[in-house]
Amino acid sequence: MAEVTPKIIAENVCKVYNEGKKTAFKAIDNVNIEVDLNEFVCLVGPSGCGKSTLLRMLAGLDFPTSGNITIDGEKIIGPGADRGMVFQTYTLFPWMTVEENIKFGPKLKKMSKTEQQEIADKYLETIGLTKFRKCLPKELSGGMKQRVAIARALANNPEVLLMDEPFGALDLFTKSQMQLMMREIWQRERTTIVFITHDIEEAVFLGTKVYVMTASPGRIREKVDIELPYNRELDLKDTPEFIKIRRSIHAMLH
Repeated sequence: MAEVTPKIIAENVCKVYNEGKKTAFKAIDNVNIEVDLNEFVCLVGPSGCGKSTLLRMLAGLDFPTSGNITIDGEKIIGPGADRGMVFQTYTLFPWMTVEENIKFGPKLKKMSKTEQQEIADKYLETIGLTKFRKCLPKELSGGMKQRVAIARALANNPEVLLMDEPFGALDLFTKSQMQLMMREIWQRERTTIVFITHDIEEAVFLGTKVYVMTASPGRIREKVDIELPYNRELDLKDTPEFIKIRRSIHAMLH
């Protein structure tokens, strides 16, 4: 069998801010990661370890000081339609309804109104907000807003979905429900996902693979393959297998 080339490769990536100045700050140092096609990869590490910096470079919103990042063998030179991004803050257009927010990408692509509607209907059902299609973001809870943000990103049919602590601001119950929804969406859509979090339990529940980062400057301490059932329910978090992996990663971080 021919060897499968990873979808995303980051090689010896360093990022230094204010390079050459007295205020120079090294955010990440010699980071190497690989993300295979259709994988759900989580990056976990303490606050300030450069997780978001790395994600911004994957998105093409920032660039390495040294090293290379490629997608399908092509160097990232800027943002692209092949990548969608979901932030911790709810980056919705406040003047647009839920449905209009989801249609935004397809509309930019000049898809027909019928196609736009089909895509909006599909993702409204996926996120369970069909009844809220005509609501404005200000009328939604935090969890509902984030569901719309995820649907809007998926509506563009990205090859890679980049998620920067998207559930960090949610209460524990809503966060758990969002994790379950995200895992189900991934299993159905098979989008390649890179997910940033400082929550070890979240990383283990969601991921097929977890990269553990050290404190600043961020380096990859360990790659952990998550060998848990493909179909996951929330009670998985109480199993000995799950707890063992969670404790192992906790020990690496502390």
